[in-house]
Amino acid sequence: MEYLPAGFSGASGHEQAGRRSFVGTPASRDNGTESSDRPMPDATPSEEKPKPAPSSGTLGVLRVFGVPVRFHFTFVLLLIFLLFIGVGERQSGAMTALYVVALFASVLLHELGHTLVARQYGIRTTEIVMYPIGGVSRPERMPKGWEEFWIAISGPLVNGLIAAGLFAWLATQHQFVPVELLRDPTDANLAQRIATGNFLLFVFNLLPAYPMDGGRVLRSVLMLFKPEEQATRVAAGAGQILATMLGLYGLLYSNFIMVFVAMFIYIGASQEGAAMRGRLLTTGVPVRAAMITDFRTLTHGQSIRDAGNLLLATSQHDFPVVHGDQVLGLLTRAALVRAMLTDGPDAYVASAMDRAPRRVSADTPLSDVLQDLSGPRACALAMDGDRLVGLLTSENVSSFILLRQVAMQQQARAQAR
Repeated sequence: MEYLPAGFSGASGHEQAGRRSFVGTPASRDNGTESSDRPMPDATPSEEKPKPAPSSGTLGVLRVFGVPVRFHFTFVLLLIFLLFIGVGERQSGAMTALYVVALFASVLLHELGHTLVARQYGIRTTEIVMYPIGGVSRPERMPKGWEEFWIAISGPLVNGLIAAGLFAWLATQHQFVPVELLRDPTDANLAQRIATGNFLLFVFNLLPAYPMDGGRVLRSVLMLFKPEEQATRVAAGAGQILATMLGLYGLLYSNFIMVFVAMFIYIGASQEGAAMRGRLLTTGVPVRAAMITDFRTLTHGQSIRDAGNLLLATSQHDFPVVHGDQVLGLLTRAALVRAMLTDGPDAYVASAMDRAPRRVSADTPLSDVLQDLSGPRACALAMDGDRLVGLLTSENVSSFILLRQVAMQQQARAQAR
């Protein structure tokens, strides 16, 4: 990889159009300008703040306290499965549906607990995604220190309060049944099963291991005595050990749900460890050190055909759309393909571009924007004031982190000699 000085190449995609074409030659074109009689779409850049892309594999959206709640398709399959197996001779279909809805509400209230406490610290939650093993809140920025402690512990406390309230009500009604009888669902023990489910959510989420809330609580406490790197390593290591134990138990006793949960915990702990290494390797490093400076742009008057030819002629996937020195938007590969299918190759790129792409200052610490680039094919525009100076993509940041890690390892070996 060649490290180039920071700067904007200024080359447009138009100069590449004659190299090869995958959609045929346009009927009439002069210097890359579309001759269609269709009016040019408004190319004024949007003043809206770019919205983070929803998590992949999600279906539908429900807004609660202004936060979009999305459902992973596996969560929908789980709900159908629970409804299918829950209807028995001693439990009506209505009570089965109520039980499933109550569990869903318990998990959602758990995540809303995180969200509302995070809001007290000025941390906005961009989305909540419901998975088969629980919900996941996506904060706008990572909490620090005691912020993380209170945000993490708030979710399990919600489930603890629900369980305590239901158990207290059952005690006043003298409706407790032996725990072993809860395996046989009936309409009569519905409340106790909901209370037990919330109690299990409370206990499981407080296990001191990543990625559970208890792991985050553990890390925030350890950070009082240890650096963040060591605290994260301990919490992530505890998560991997717990996952290994749960996985072995599930295999020995043919409990495949336990094996599935163990896999989730292990992957989550590993990802958190990798994310922490990425934050450490980018601490104190500005965006301009990792951004792409040799890139191509499109003008707002060029067509989807031009963009497609440029996509084939280069290794670039995302193209800034400009008008003179003004950046109007960003045309991603996905948007290009979608416009090709719906509008045709002669459509203007201005009609398909994202008018509110992510923009970051080239002097912003790279560690501060890692979360914005966590998704696949994520791209941000690196700006120096109003001037475009580079592109920051998830692939390029990953390459930068890898090269920096190798360089630091070689430096450590040289110092050890």
